[in-house]
Amino acid sequence: MAYKLQTEIGKAIYRLRKCTVEPVLGIIKETLGFRQFSLRGLQAAAGEWGLVCLACNLKRLHTLTNGQSCSLMISPTGC
Repeated sequence: MAYKLQTEIGKAIYRLRKCTVEPVLGIIKETLGFRQFSLRGLQAAAGEWGLVCLACNLKRLHTLTNGQSCSLMISPTGC
């Protein structure tokens, strides 16, 4: 791994990681305080992870709209 990080392509790939995945996971760990799953089993953990992602997205939406109500209408029929 150390050798890969010393090459130019390795540095470029590692630089991309800082822009994509790691900040989101850091926010989930630090701000939301999610460090481990409470439920057992793949299906239960997947459901729990979905709720964590939903909470993260709602927090982001709240931040982006400055706490104002969002004029997003959700139709019960999905149309």
